Amino acid sequence: MNSPDLETSRAGEAAPLSSHSNPAPLNENEQGLERQLSSRQLSMLAIGGAIGTGLFLGSSLAVRTAGPAVILTYLLGALVALLLMAALTEMAVAHPTAGSFGVYAEIYLSRWAGFVVRYTYWASLAIAIGGEATAVAIYCRWWFPGSPHWVWILGFSAGLMYLNARSVGSFAEFEYWFAMIKVVAIIIFIGFGASMIFGFSSAPALGLRNFTGQGGFFSKGIQGAWMAIVFVIFSYIGTEVVAVTAGEAKDPRKALPKAMRTMLARLILFYIGAMVVLVGVVPWQQVQSSNDVTASPFVKVFQLAGIPAAAHIVNFVVLTAALSSMNCMLYMNTRIMFSLACSGFAPARLARVNRRGAPLGALLASGAGLLVAAALAFLFPASAFVYMFGISLFGGLFVWLMIFITHLAFRRKWRSPDGQPLPVRMVGCPYTTLLGAGLLVAILATTWWVDGMRITLVAGVPWLAIISLVYLVWGRQRAS
Repeated sequence: MNSPDLETSRAGEAAPLSSHSNPAPLNENEQGLERQLSSRQLSMLAIGGAIGTGLFLGSSLAVRTAGPAVILTYLLGALVALLLMAALTEMAVAHPTAGSFGVYAEIYLSRWAGFVVRYTYWASLAIAIGGEATAVAIYCRWWFPGSPHWVWILGFSAGLMYLNARSVGSFAEFEYWFAMIKVVAIIIFIGFGASMIFGFSSAPALGLRNFTGQGGFFSKGIQGAWMAIVFVIFSYIGTEVVAVTAGEAKDPRKALPKAMRTMLARLILFYIGAMVVLVGVVPWQQVQSSNDVTASPFVKVFQLAGIPAAAHIVNFVVLTAALSSMNCMLYMNTRIMFSLACSGFAPARLARVNRRGAPLGALLASGAGLLVAAALAFLFPASAFVYMFGISLFGGLFVWLMIFITHLAFRRKWRSPDGQPLPVRMVGCPYTTLLGAGLLVAILATTWWVDGMRITLVAGVPWLAIISLVYLVWGRQRAS
C-alpha cells in the first residue's frame, strides 16, 4: 500500500485509482456514524475545544513573556490558525471523514504518516484531557477544600463519558450551550475592560498608558514577542475539531467552510479583544504566572471593574471552560481512535457503534486514556506529567505541521472524477501552505529556548521515535 492515489474499499484495504479519478469518500470505512451536526454546532464545537484554561489562566505566561506586544503575538497565532484552517477545509470538503487529517496523511503521504499522526494526536489529547480533569478537581476543591481529587475526576469523567455515548446531535447541543458560557464570559470581560479603558464608566478613563508605559509596547523586545508564540499557539490548538466532525456533518460541503469561517472569526475577535483589555487594564508587570484561580488576570479585571465575588465568577468560568474542553477533546479522541480501528491500526471492535451511532468501544478506550493521564498528573505532578505535557504540546504542533505537509501532497495528487475544480481552494497555495509549515517549524524550534518549554522536544522527539518503531513492529502487520 505504497501509492497515495488510493480508493478505500473497506477497513484496512485499498485499491489503486486511475490517474483521472479521485479518492472515493473516505468515510466508507466509517459506517454507522450519523450526520447530525449543523454549521452552528460545528463552529461552537471548535470554540469549545480551543478556549480553555489556556486563555483564562495560561494567558498570563504569554503576557509576562511578551509584554503589551502579546497582542501582536496573538495576531501571529491567528495567522497560523487561519492558514491551517484554509488547508484543512479544502481537504475536509473533498474528503469528509471522522479520521480527517490522519486519514489524509495515510492516503496522500504514507500509512506510517497516517498511523503516527493519529496516534500522536490521540496521545496528546488523552494527556490534555487528563490535565483538564486534574484542573477541574483543583477548581472544585477551591470551593470545597476538604474534598478528595479523585471524586471530582471520576464524577465529571463519568458524566462526560455518558454524554459522549449518546447521539452526536445530543452531545453537540449540550456542548453548544456549554461553550456558550465561555463565550458570554469573554464578551462581558471585554465589555467591562473597554469601558474602563475608554471611560464609559463612572471612573476616569485609563487610556493607553498601560500600552506605552513600563518600557513601551515592545517592553520585552521583538524577541519576547516572538518567544510568547509558544504559549499563544497552544490557545489555538483544538480548532481542527471542525475537520474531525466532517464525518458527522449534515452537509459537509456547505457546513464545513461556514463553520470554519465563523469559528475562526469569533476566536480571533475573542482572543485579540481579551488581550487588548487585559494589557490595557492591568499593567503587564502585575500579571501573575500562577495556576491559582485568584491570580488569574481575568480576576484582576473584574475586581478593578468593581464586580463583587470576582474570584468566584472566574472559578465558575474556568471550571466550565475545562469541562467544555474535556468534552470536546473526548469527542475528538473517540473519533480518532474509531478511525484508527477502521484503518486496521487498532482492534476492530473499537470501530463498532451503538444504536445511537456513537463508537462506544473507541469512547471507552479514550476514557481509559484520560483516566490514566489524570492519575499520573495527580501522582507525579513534578516528574511524569511534565513529560506528558511535553508530548501533548509536541503532538499538537506536529499534527499541525503534518496537515500542511499533507496539503502539499493533496494538491499534487487530487483528481476530480468529473473534471470539476475543488469546491474550496486555499488562496496562494502552495506558498501559503509553505508559510504555515515554516512558521510551525520555527515555533517547534523556539520551544528549546523558552523557559520550561524545552520539554516539548525532549519528550516529543523520543515519542515520535517510539511510535514509529511500534508501527514498524506491529502496525504494519495489523494493516497488511
